[in-house]
Parts: sequence; C-alpha cells; structure tokens
Amino acid sequence: MSLTIFLQNFLNGLSIGSVYAIFALGYTLVFSILGIINFAHGAIFTLGAYFTYVLIGGAFGFNGLLANAMLPVKMPFAVAIVVSSILSGFVSVLVERLAFRPLRRRGADPLLTVVSSLGVAFVIVNVIQYLVGAESYTFPADIYGNLPPAINFGTVENPIPIRSVQIVIFAVSVVILSLLTYLINATKYGKAMRAVAEDATTASLLGIDTDRFIVLTFFVSGFLGSLAGTLVGSSVSIAGPYFGIGFGLKGLAVIVLGGLGSIPGAVVGGLVIGLVEAFVPGDYSAYRDAIAFGLLFIMLMVRPQGLLGRSFVQKV
Repeated sequence: MSLTIFLQNFLNGLSIGSVYAIFALGYTLVFSILGIINFAHGAIFTLGAYFTYVLIGGAFGFNGLLANAMLPVKMPFAVAIVVSSILSGFVSVLVERLAFRPLRRRGADPLLTVVSSLGVAFVIVNVIQYLVGAESYTFPADIYGNLPPAINFGTVENPIPIRSVQIVIFAVSVVILSLLTYLINATKYGKAMRAVAEDATTASLLGIDTDRFIVLTFFVSGFLGSLAGTLVGSSVSIAGPYFGIGFGLKGLAVIVLGGLGSIPGAVVGGLVIGLVEAFVPGDYSAYRDAIAFGLLFIMLMVRPQGLLGRSFVQKV
C-alpha cells in the first residue's frame, strides 16, 4: 500500500469512525444510567435523517401517505440539522415515557425493557414506511455550500483527495464530541448524571431528581442519534426506513468494543471500527461488517470488558 492510499484511507476512517462514535454515545449514555440497551436508538437515527431531509425542502416519492409532499418553506442545512436533532430528542423522550418508565417503576426485569424498546423501534420504522414509502432519498449536492467535491491533502504529484463532505463530517463530529465531553465532565448536569449512573438510589437520597436526569439523558441520546443519521445520510443517502438498523448493530459493536458504559470507550471503539473498515481492500468491501464484528469477537475473547471498560466485581 502506497503512502498516498494509506493516508487517504486513514482520513476516511477517522471520518466514518467519528460518526460511529457519536451514534454509539447515545447508546452509552442510556446504558450508563439504566444498565440496558435502547434498541430504539437505530430508529431515532433514521428518523433524524428524514426530519432533516424534510426541513431542507426535500420532496417525498410516489408511495406512502405523504406521497409527493414537501414543506412550503425550507431551512438552511445548518439550522435543519439542529432542529431535526431537537425533534428527535423529544421523540427519544417519548420512547422513554412509553417503553422504559412504566416497566422501570414496576421493577420489571431489564430484559422486558429491551424487548419493549425493540418493539418501539419497529413501530417507528413502520410508521416511516407507511408515511413516505420505502424509497431511498438523496440530499442535495449543495447542502454544504460551495465546497469543491474533494480537497487535496497531498501535492500535485502525489494527490490525496478526500471528499469535502467527509471533512465536514469529521469537523462536526469533533465539535460535538468536545461539547459532550465538556457537558459530562464540567457541568452540573454531567456530575448529576454520573452520580445517577453510579448509584441511582443514593443520588435520589442526596436530592437529585433521577427521573428528570433520565429524561435529559434520553433527549441527549436522541439528539446524538439524529445528528449521526443526518451526517451519514448526507454522505451517502437515506436508504429507506430500515436505514438505521445496520448502524444500530454497528453502534452495539462499538460500545462493546470500547467498553459498556464508557464514554471514552465509545469514542475509541468508533474510531477503531471506522479505521478497520477504511483499510478493507475494495475487492472485499462486501465483507467490511464481517471484519468489524470479527474484531469485536476477538476483543471479547481477549478482554471481555472492552478496551476502556471496567471489570465488574460481584459481591456475594
């Protein structure tokens, strides 16, 4: 492999890996609080991409209840991606109210909550399909302004072209990850969230409204899932209502690889899987997912708690 190809794959891997990290952080935040996986997160990923597509003035296809529909006005992409993420955050809060809170208050087995969230995910996906059909939708080419299709990071003799959209995605991801790190480590909300994650009962006795912080956590999780969905959709396309299912599985691989409940682990796991996929030869591109999950299997055999996860000690 030449140095040019290596650098090109490395930069592409960082771009897609950073999106994996943002998406996986939504899983991690909920798991760190409740100790369960929110399988509706992949559906929120899909919903966010559709929200953004509609808000920028995109028209639907010929199938579904909203066939040929579009908004009379359209928003700039930068505004639309924020608004869609906020809307998805509220949908995520609704998922918490319907699928998580009733079972949590009854002290139900965590497995029932997982099944409940999985059911909500299929409801969301099928509602999307009922409303807009199963067609793929492509974002306009000019949503990022007048950027050139690719930017050369090399020289004229040895060009290293990287798609401009990949650079924008990486830059946005770095900003979001930095803001989230500050939110978790340096704000009152972050400290309270970590306290609830450590021991919800003790946090409640100390005056922390645990239900409120669980709702806030779901909102942030939905916001991140929607943002990741829009970034991926703008890079490739919205491949139908089941667009987020594959990324949902990839997100699970990321958080297990990085360490369940570990926020730095989700970032590291996303970058690792993104880089591994980027270096898969083109002739074997159909096996990228298999290689990523094979890496996960090896990690589980060698270090079950993940790269940055902690071993759980059960007292008896």
